[in-house]
Amino acid sequence: MSNRKAFALRVDEQILAATQAWANDDLRSLNAQIEFVLREALRKTGRLPRKQKSQEN
Repeated sequence: MSNRKAFALRVDEQILAATQAWANDDLRSLNAQIEFVLREALRKTGRLPRKQKSQEN
């Protein structure tokens, strides 16, 4: 399991509310949703390597 680091995040109220609603729709916590969005953005821009197929299962 990867190490996690806590940090404060200041974000606009409307962005936070929309992200919370999205998290609720996806049955995720707000923290997990933010991490999901960041991870996907990093993968799409080639800044985070994709997991190998054997690791995804």
